[in-house]
Amino acid sequence: MSFREKMPTSPNSPLTRRRRSSWSGSWLNHPATSFKQVVSAVIQAQSPRSRSKSLTPDFSDIDRTLSLSDSLLLKILQKLPQSQNDDLSLVCKRWLALQGRRLMTLKLYDWDFLLSGKLLSRFPKLTDLDLGTACINPTRNSGILVCHKSISFHISSDSSNSDFVEENILQSEMIDRGLRVLGRGSCDLLKLVVINATELGLLGLAEDCSDLRELELHKCSDNLLRGIAACENLRALRLVASVDGLYNSSVSDIGLTILAQGCKRLVKLELSGCEGSFDGVKAIGQCCEVLDELTICDHRMDDGWIAALSYFDKLKTLRISSCRKIDPSPGPEKLLGSCPALESLQLQRSCLNDKDGLRALFKVCDGAKKFNIQDCWGLDDDSFSLAKAFRRVKYLSLEGCSILTTSGLESVILRWEELESMSVVSCKNIKDSEISAALSSLFSLLKELKWRPDTRSHLSSSLEGAGIGKRGSKFFKKR
Repeated sequence: MSFREKMPTSPNSPLTRRRRSSWSGSWLNHPATSFKQVVSAVIQAQSPRSRSKSLTPDFSDIDRTLSLSDSLLLKILQKLPQSQNDDLSLVCKRWLALQGRRLMTLKLYDWDFLLSGKLLSRFPKLTDLDLGTACINPTRNSGILVCHKSISFHISSDSSNSDFVEENILQSEMIDRGLRVLGRGSCDLLKLVVINATELGLLGLAEDCSDLRELELHKCSDNLLRGIAACENLRALRLVASVDGLYNSSVSDIGLTILAQGCKRLVKLELSGCEGSFDGVKAIGQCCEVLDELTICDHRMDDGWIAALSYFDKLKTLRISSCRKIDPSPGPEKLLGSCPALESLQLQRSCLNDKDGLRALFKVCDGAKKFNIQDCWGLDDDSFSLAKAFRRVKYLSLEGCSILTTSGLESVILRWEELESMSVVSCKNIKDSEISAALSSLFSLLKELKWRPDTRSHLSSSLEGAGIGKRGSKFFKKR
């Protein structure tokens, strides 16, 4: 008989017991054992009394986690992977409460949960709350989900009403009730998204949540903005007045002026679907002296509003997104000023065939160092040639400019003496075969070049061997 045959195979043999002497082995041999029991076993195993008795933890003992303070147990739970967070709340009532204290960001889907007061009792440490989806009555038993940026909702398959959202948004009185409940909860709210609130609801919330820093208001109107002044610590604001196919509202020069006078400490501002004109934009530029970033999205503004951008002395980033026009009649060019601190101009998903408006915009933003055009239509060689007005461009990014040609690109960037980096992606009329010697020479001086104008481009694969896009490091040194 061999030595292996003489080895004891009984589960109760001394050798088998020695192999199962560690607490980790016990956990592996008991799949039903919870994480809480394992923590208890670790605590028990560390005590001198348990060491003298046995090395194998006994899961039938009392809950050893009760000896840990909430703060210490929270630190332990924070070490767990994000994927296990939902399971923690199922262990016991104490762990359910602790898990609620850990959650700081939440998107609400049930408005009644807020009105009942359970939201803040369940999650007392919320700082970022999105009420947008909960402000719309859901369609029960529907598998069709409609999403628009921060808003999502279900509709029925037989719904043919284009005003579904407008008709199913909760009444303003109901929204204000929820905001009052939120204010009375004494939570340290820093960011909030809400639809169809009123001036009174916003005023009440601002009094109770004085630390509010970011606010996103949908279906916004001039009257609602009267409550903005109470948000003294507001730093970022997104106003959504009208969204085609969802809901309609109006923010005019009156609302923009109220906003300017009440939110003088704003750093970021987005105006989406807003009306107004030169006067309203000018008021914001004059009053919001520390405004750093401005986004104009799907605007309905009157002609001439671009000239007001010169009143923004500290503006660094200007973003124009989803606009069907820029400014068809910006006024005399000699009356256009410039944004002295502007560093970045970004044009996204907008129509750029308005040459007068584009010329005025480039004139006001002529000091920008970063210039980005993404998925815009109507940008041909003539329109892009207006970018010669820029004097200090160091970074250019073009994406989805399908009718811009190689010669149109070359005629502009060869004039930019400070250009250091460039990215050209999905611009199918820009061809490798049309690159001139002058353009190739410019490429060799760039610090960074990303060149994928179409699927047939071979230049990107040959950059490494030719040194294009890398030699610039010798000429452009960081200081």
